Parts: sequence; C-alpha cells; structure tokens
Amino acid sequence: MRILPGPIEKVWDYLTDAKKRGEWFAAGPLPARIGERFEMRFKHSDLSPNQAIPPDQYIEMDKNGHTSSNILLAFEPPHRLAFTFGGEKNPANVSEVEFRLTEEGDKVRLTLTHSKIPTDDYADGVSVGWHSHLDILQSRAEGTVPPAFWDV
Repeated sequence: MRILPGPIEKVWDYLTDAKKRGEWFAAGPLPARIGERFEMRFKHSDLSPNQAIPPDQYIEMDKNGHTSSNILLAFEPPHRLAFTFGGEKNPANVSEVEFRLTEEGDKVRLTLTHSKIPTDDYADGVSVGWHSHLDILQSRAEGTVPPAFWDV
C-alpha cells in the first residue's frame, strides 16, 4: 500500500500508460479487452538515472532486460487493474496482481494485492521486488529522482 499525490487519474496513468509504467515497473501497452494477452518489458537499470550493480543472479537479466507474458484480468478506470504475472519458466507459477486506487482527499491510496503465489520462495522474491518498484513509483509520483532499483 502507498499513499501517492493525486489526482487519481495521474496515478491511473502510471499503472496503465505503457511509457509511464515503464518508468517505475515494466513498459508495454495493455490490450484492448479483458482476457487478452500482453507483454511487459522489464529493464531495471532504466528505472532511474541513478545506477547500482545488480545481485549476481540478476546481472544478465538486468543487462538484457526481461519480457513477461500476461493476461489482462480487470480494467476499471480509474480504480482497478489486474493481470496475470509470471509463469514464463514454469506455467504452474502464474500468479495474479491487482491494483486498487482510492481517493483520499488530494491523495490516492494504491493497494497492491499479489495472489495465487505458488511458493514461499516466490513470495519472498516478489515481495522485495514490489516494495522496490513501489518506492520508485512513489518518487516518480512526487516528482523526485528515484534511487537506483538495485539499491532499493
């Protein structure tokens, strides 16, 4: 959960606009309809002008980027977005991500739920990743330069 500066449409754009989402998470256009497949391109070293060396197990992924294949599950502007996540290496590891936005005065509460997580190890990895990505989103939404992804 994060409290971000509003208006809600600004935060919604960070979730749904291919370029803006690529500034804090992963780039790529969303499909036109629920149930359609789409790709997101991750390049963690591009998320900030600040740079840091990734952990050994992520050096190649960070150097080359990574593309994930997802399915759009919900699109309810400007309050709810959901899609499948993961499973490229093992289809049994497909999980689901949901973002909910709620106005709170001139702020926006972003609630992220990552469900259907297949293992505890997977949960540990995505939890750390989400906190890092949301820290960068917080910086972007506040108009500050985000830290290097791998430092977060």
